[in-house]
Amino acid sequence: MHNPGTATPERFPAQERFADGAQFIAGRLTKGTSGRVHAVTDPATGDEVYTYELAGTDDVDAAVSAAREAFPGWSSATPGERSDALHRFAAVLADRAEDVARAESLQCGKPLKLTREFDVPGTIDNIAFFAGAARHLQGQSAGEYSGDHTSYIRREPIGVVGSIAPWNYPLQMAAWKILPAIAAGNTIVLKPAELTPLTSLLFAQAATDAGIPDGVVNIVTGTGKEAGEHLVGHPDVAMTSFTGSTGVGKRVAEVATATVKRLHLELGGKAPFVVFDDADLEAAAHGAVAGALINTGQDCTAATRAYVQRPLYDAFVERTAALMETVRLGDPFAAGTDLGPLISHVQRDRVAGFVDRARAYARVVTGGEAPGGELEKGAYYRPTLIAGAAQDSEIVQSEIFGPVLVVLPFDGDDEGIRLANDTPYGLAASAWSRDVYRANRATREIKAGCVWVNDHIPIISEMPHGGYKASGFGKDMSAYSFEEYTQVKHVMFDNTAVARKDWHRTIFGDR
Repeated sequence: MHNPGTATPERFPAQERFADGAQFIAGRLTKGTSGRVHAVTDPATGDEVYTYELAGTDDVDAAVSAAREAFPGWSSATPGERSDALHRFAAVLADRAEDVARAESLQCGKPLKLTREFDVPGTIDNIAFFAGAARHLQGQSAGEYSGDHTSYIRREPIGVVGSIAPWNYPLQMAAWKILPAIAAGNTIVLKPAELTPLTSLLFAQAATDAGIPDGVVNIVTGTGKEAGEHLVGHPDVAMTSFTGSTGVGKRVAEVATATVKRLHLELGGKAPFVVFDDADLEAAAHGAVAGALINTGQDCTAATRAYVQRPLYDAFVERTAALMETVRLGDPFAAGTDLGPLISHVQRDRVAGFVDRARAYARVVTGGEAPGGELEKGAYYRPTLIAGAAQDSEIVQSEIFGPVLVVLPFDGDDEGIRLANDTPYGLAASAWSRDVYRANRATREIKAGCVWVNDHIPIISEMPHGGYKASGFGKDMSAYSFEEYTQVKHVMFDNTAVARKDWHRTIFGDR
């Protein structure tokens, strides 16, 4: 069922692809059976653009059954066959790039320039990477480690994967979950966030249209409490991968461990941005604005805590605030828009609450409000810079997930690194310095899964993404992700052809 709202053909050219429902099971779209409906809302206007029936537990069961049925054939395909299918998949998605970019902007509020130049091409590149990586599932070389036996390692797919993706990067997160799983020979059921299912469904349709067999990729769009928990706890699901908040991640772990399944968690972040006193101030200020505001700050690796060595502190605050004030808020589909809305009014109000509470103990240098006028209907919030907060304050320690950057001073290098590590999270960080030894020390001592030097945010398919501490464990992207999606099997052959081996005497008889 459709509610046109702002879903004009220009904004939503792919809308007819969703006429049959928002569940993609065994190669076709169907309607959910929960008996409840949900609306995808354009956060720039508040208008409903697509209404669909949510998945219930029966839909999850059907999707898992389809994945289980498809597993023997897909897992026994050669690496070359899986690679060829993924190459075709990349080509199909590239042909549909503009439709996918517009759907992503519509459901998320991302500026079209971001989805066109980051989300969609990055996803196509992910497919191309895993098309190549599918041919390189290698283990340790064979060898005679005992002297009397030859040992070698097999990497084998786990089975049916049940994954849950968040709403902030629905297309990229679908790719990060689906691609390593199927490249390794698994089949998958993905539950996207019910707020943003459109591009996950387009992604699955493109996979099927590229010739990936029915049932290899399945999508169930429902709530976390119903569809998500049933998927994670399903006895036929062998592995779960979850990206989202640390709080929900703990619940996923509880459900998953009841059936002793493999678990991969990519959770919250509170990335430090450490600026030493020899840094290029202009580069650091530009990097801070870009790193803090990407996707309206709804990014677990976004720069959220800038620690600036005291000689540069005042100048950094002044320059960063000035740059933030040049950022253009507007319609995500307008050419001049830099920053779109947050995902919803609920999220906008949550972000505003953090900032409003911080006024009691810190200074809002710029921003700190929702715009009025023609943007008032949308979930917009101005880029916000906060100074003067204490290290133990809520605004410094808690994940805000909005366009808010907090700046704090530090004196010596020891203090800067200590403050950078002083949160429960450890997903990403950056260090800014012209001194290679200083920067190298920061990369060693900052506890995070990724540390950039003189930049913040870029990701590449060849390198892993994942965190330390409360940010979770396991890796997305890169060949390292195969560690999550494969079983390692040791195979050992006797080379002696001797019936009674010397070690048998330790069990029975004499030498």
